Amino acid sequence: MGKNLTRKILEPHLVDGAWKPGEEIGVRIDQTLTQDATGTMAYLQFEALGVPRVKTELSVSYIDHNTLQIGFENADDHRYLASVARKYGIFLSRAGNGICHQVHLERFGRPGRTLLGSDSHTPTCGGLGMIAIGAGGLDVAMAMGGAPFYLSCPAVTAIRLSGRLRSWVSAKDVALAVLARFGTKGNVGRVFEYVGEGVKSLSVPERATIANMGAECGVTTTIFPSDEATAAFLRSQGREADWTELGADEDAVYEAEFRLELSSIEPLAALPHSPGNVRPLREAAGTRVEQVCVGSCTNSSYRDLALVAKLLEGKTVHPDVGLVVTPGSRQVLRNIDRDGYLEMLIAAGARLVEPSCGFCIGNGQSPASGSVSLRTSNRNFEGRSGTADARVFLVSPEAAAAAALSGRIVDPRDAGLKHPEIAAPERLEIDDGMILRPEATPDPASVEIVRGPNIGEPLVNAPFPERIAGVVAIKLGDKITTDHIMPAGSRMKYRSNIRAYAEYVFENVDRDFPARAAELRDAGSHVVVAAGQSYGQGSSREHAAICPSYLGVRLVLAKSFERIHAANLANFGILPLSFLRDEDYEALAAGDGIEIQDCRSQIRSGGAIRVFVRAAGRAAAEGAKAGRAELRSFEASCGLLPRQREILLAGGALPYARTGGR
Repeated sequence: MGKNLTRKILEPHLVDGAWKPGEEIGVRIDQTLTQDATGTMAYLQFEALGVPRVKTELSVSYIDHNTLQIGFENADDHRYLASVARKYGIFLSRAGNGICHQVHLERFGRPGRTLLGSDSHTPTCGGLGMIAIGAGGLDVAMAMGGAPFYLSCPAVTAIRLSGRLRSWVSAKDVALAVLARFGTKGNVGRVFEYVGEGVKSLSVPERATIANMGAECGVTTTIFPSDEATAAFLRSQGREADWTELGADEDAVYEAEFRLELSSIEPLAALPHSPGNVRPLREAAGTRVEQVCVGSCTNSSYRDLALVAKLLEGKTVHPDVGLVVTPGSRQVLRNIDRDGYLEMLIAAGARLVEPSCGFCIGNGQSPASGSVSLRTSNRNFEGRSGTADARVFLVSPEAAAAAALSGRIVDPRDAGLKHPEIAAPERLEIDDGMILRPEATPDPASVEIVRGPNIGEPLVNAPFPERIAGVVAIKLGDKITTDHIMPAGSRMKYRSNIRAYAEYVFENVDRDFPARAAELRDAGSHVVVAAGQSYGQGSSREHAAICPSYLGVRLVLAKSFERIHAANLANFGILPLSFLRDEDYEALAAGDGIEIQDCRSQIRSGGAIRVFVRAAGRAAAEGAKAGRAELRSFEASCGLLPRQREILLAGGALPYARTGGR
């Protein structure tokens, strides 16, 4: 039986375990990437490992999230990152050089390599034929130190493409069509592998868009073959030598298959407030729009911006619309300038923002209150834009341009525009002047790490307790994202200062949570969080585990967890337990007392864990009145892999590493 491409790349990288889907494997990591919002803490953790030099083939530190420097904090973090890069042998992509995923695709990604990044959209480089996985910063720090990355051996789903996209339908619509089929939950431990004749019609930037948004489905990663389109892309980057032809065997085996005829796809949109809320764009036609944002790591390539420019050529943006354009990289910016597209955008009334994550993470360009914003980015969680009541729609560049001209959502096929044909340049203008290379530092050992007053210390917990005795401090519903747990936007400047950032845990859900949790912690009680389906979806930000851990959270009970967040919880000494029955979730209330006896032995056994509940307040009174016992119990499951259980029991990944994994 033949092998799929995922297995062909991962098997030679295995250092622990064997190819058995669902079993734990350890994978050698060739490349890592970090971005400044997650990277500062990742490098503090790397320093704590005591490793003198990174041990990967290549590691890159990107400054792309907190480039808006209001106050000293972001500038201090960037200075710290620069000194760490010089000392430990890390490439540094400076602020203004571009978004990590776009730059890595252009300048560093290589077919057949493994890439681990402290950003959930790291799978973007799957468009090049890489196994590219998002993870928490601590996992990336460990990989830079030479440790394998452990994960569940994935089940691989073939997404078999046929046909070609029609005019006005783009790769973004393909990504949304896949989201419409698979949703944003229930895909943990799975890889999407694109195969079939239809793949050949897609360029690498188009493949990267699709791979990028696989993260919204919650899969481990997405991968495309490395073929002639890959070779052409690398040639345009002056990196022909990095090309290797890679693909699945003709008789490759997959756990599942989904067939998608490209010519059947129509323009789509993700309606507020989830990337999985996908509808035909025509269903939202006529909706008044006040802001259009083009860019982000999903749609900020040369072709994306050139196409928007041609659609706007000789026209003016609607007077009620603010159009924001963000190139994905300095390279994209320089090349659209060279070829005249930048002038078209500016002449039409577009506002240009430096190559950065910016509007996608709510760090600038927040829309007006109660308004509609159309964006080509990948997430539209409630409040993520920086405006609590804004309604954000995710659309293709074509749909974004049509709305910018009309002031309303319109299917681009109905906009009366001529579809432009954009040919990708055979050779792009290359300038790596904003990338600082490790060899530029002649004596790295003499480099002094620069720490400003916002630079704190990594969190190191004591071993996990024998007994949980705590209180449910908050009860939440389904699809609680990492944006709900730890806000992005302007709050991200505190990411290197856990004490300060912890003051904003669940800020947009319950502003009193940090004070309530800290009070329980200081009184000697463990803090418990209860939630519904798909807890922790979205960003890889490990601060959604670090800051709750700092506040005393030791247990999260949820109907289900997303992969990266569950790993992050274990890495920082928080036990993730899944309800086995919905009625146990329904019966639980904020204020209930929680107890788990013999925690360590129950966790290590791998079986169901018995949770005791003592009802509080009104629930207790009603139970007594009805003659029910105040104390009840239920069973919950721990989905952590065996090694993750040991990490949890040690108190987290740092103490686990310091004891040599004992």
